Formats: sequence, structure tokens, C-alpha cells
Amino acid sequence: MTDSYLYSAVRTPFGRFRGALSEVRPDDLAAQVIGGVLARTPALDPGRIDDVVWGNANGAGEDNRNVGRMAVLLAGLPTSVPATTVNRLCGSSLDAALIASRHIETGDADIVLTGGVESMTRAPWVLPKPGRGFPAGDVTAVSTTLGWRLVNERMPAEWTVSLGEANEQLVDRFDISRERQDAFALRSHRLADDAWNAGFYDGLTVPVTDGGRVVLERDEGIRPGSTPEKLATLKPAYRPDGRITAGNASPLNDGASAVLLGSAAAADRIGADPLARVAGRGVAAVDPQMFGYAPVEAVNRALKRAGISWSDVDAVELNEAFAVQALACVDAWGVDPEIVNAKGGAIALGHPLGASGGRLLGTLGRRLEESGSRWGVAAICIGVGQALAVVLENVTGSSR
Repeated sequence: MTDSYLYSAVRTPFGRFRGALSEVRPDDLAAQVIGGVLARTPALDPGRIDDVVWGNANGAGEDNRNVGRMAVLLAGLPTSVPATTVNRLCGSSLDAALIASRHIETGDADIVLTGGVESMTRAPWVLPKPGRGFPAGDVTAVSTTLGWRLVNERMPAEWTVSLGEANEQLVDRFDISRERQDAFALRSHRLADDAWNAGFYDGLTVPVTDGGRVVLERDEGIRPGSTPEKLATLKPAYRPDGRITAGNASPLNDGASAVLLGSAAAADRIGADPLARVAGRGVAAVDPQMFGYAPVEAVNRALKRAGISWSDVDAVELNEAFAVQALACVDAWGVDPEIVNAKGGAIALGHPLGASGGRLLGTLGRRLEESGSRWGVAAICIGVGQALAVVLENVTGSSR
């Protein structure tokens, strides 16, 4: 067995639903971010990439038929570079990276390009196909943008509630106030804006072009001018008396991310030193409606496999699907909230489902490099009751 390492990570800026990226196909977004990560490792011959593992949650439209392979071809990589697409919903691109790390550790590969893409704007409506002939009555088109669709009637009703209702149940369980959720959301926007202004994301993002024209250079959903008073005016989104609003939940987004992983021996071929070692992985599952709480156990398992405890961790990247689920996880871990999402989170930056895991991993690696801290954790909750987590160890030589 050998170790696997994070060498480079980039992403597109994340666009708002029906925003700047609405005219860009998801396979083109994926191809552009592949080009972006390769541009940061110019010594790497793309033909030396052993495999590409790509994440995507919907796969019902232009991202169908193995969008990872389509992106490799569109990016101009040699046709000899293979690719697969994995779907673990919101965790797809983090799952892609974890799968790649296992390939490297077992010796099946030395260099694996991973990532993910989602265009929630361009996710199509779908029609159920009849078993025979043509139906005599009307047929309803179902949106594939987010959440359950074409639900099997055998599924218990309590499992198939909306994502928002599931998180209102977390509100009930942990009694997390509207004010606390709004404050968490405001912090996300403030820190994201601060990080962009300080240049933190310059090396982690590539502008998106369409027909040679730059269409997006910065995350489109950040609202640095938001205030507690503005958030307090928003109506509950899922229950008349609920505490979750559009302001304290992640939006719908479009975007892509890419992460380059390799063995220690691959450094010469990549032409760069690694940033971090993949030190521990964790996957966990709970009742589907409790999906927001699943990262608690996933991270605990990853820490155990890394041989460390929470007292060793200085940086956490936790996907903010909803403020309440992030707060519930932070409370359960008992960690200092200030080390969580110190450069902003999904409430501000956005959450294009299949791309978010790659964003978390890239941001975590960069945070460790910037601070010199040794240990960091990335985690993401996943619809239908799952979560993934990874522990990174800083190996840049500045770790403490």
C-alpha cells in the first residue's frame, strides 16, 4: 500500500440558478475546469493520467451518458484517457476523489483526475415512459433540478419528505433558532466576500467562457450587503411557522470542480509537490430524512481511520446545505465554530450538487497550506440519508 496525495484543485465560480452560466452546458463546464487544473500543472502530460473519476448528481440531460468521459473528450485529452462518472448525489465529486485515492493506494493508478459538475439550471424535465403503447390521458413532466422525483410508492412517506421539510425536522430535534441560522448565513457571506477580496480564491478558480467571452469570474451568489434585518424579513420556505428561509439555506447553482490526485512517486510526472495526504475517509448513513446530520458519524469515522482526534483538527470544510444542518453537526462535534468554513460556505458560494465535494477538498487543501496547520476535515451531507468525510494532512513543509 502507498499513500495518495492532493496535488492541485480548481473550480469554476459558481453561478446562480438561471444566472450567468445558464447558457453553458454542463459537459462544457466540466471540460473547462479540466483544462483549468491541467493549466496549473503544465509539466503533466495528459496522456499519463491513468483514469478520470467524475461526479454528477442528475445525469438526466446534457450530462447524460457518462459526462466524465464526455468532458475528457471535449477538453482535448487523448482518447486513451479513460473516465467514469459516479453519482452519490451531493457527495458525488468528493466520492470521486475518495475512489481515486483508493485506486492510488492499492497501486492500480499513479495519477487520477477527479471532479464533478452540475447545471441545476439546465436540468431537464422528464416524462415517465409507459410500459406499453401510449397513455390515453395526460402525462406530467417532472423537474430533475433537485430532490425526489418519480418516487417509488413503496417508499415510506416519512423518508420522501422534501429536503427543506427534512431540515425543519432537524430544527425541531435540536431547537436551533431562526436567529442563529440567519447569523450563520450572514457569516458565510461575509467570509466568502472577504476571501475573494483577499485573493484566496484566485488560485482556486478559473473564469468560465462561452464562445470566447468570459461570462463569470466570481461566485455569483455572494451578498456582502446582507444584514440581520434583511434576512429577518424573509418568509419561511417550507412551513408557515418554520425557521428555514431562502436566506439561511444554500441556493440552486451551476458549476464544476476538479481535483488532481497522485502517488508520491508521481510528483516528477506532475511537475509539482503534493499539498496534502489523504489520511482518512469516512462514509455513514442514517434515516433518509435525517441526512443533514449524517456528517457527524462520517467525520468521526474518518478521524479514527486517520489516527487523530478532534483536538488535532484546525480546519473544517463542511458543506452548508442548510444552516441548521451545519450548526447541528458543529454542535455535535463540539469544535470551535471559527475553524469551520473560514472562507465562506455553500450558503454564500453556492452548491451545484455534483461539484461541491471538489470545492470542499480544494478549499481545505489551500487553507492548510495558507495557515500551516497540519490536519483538516472536509465533509458533506447527502440526500437520502448519507454523508462522506475525508481527513487531509498538510505535507507542504510548513505544517505545524
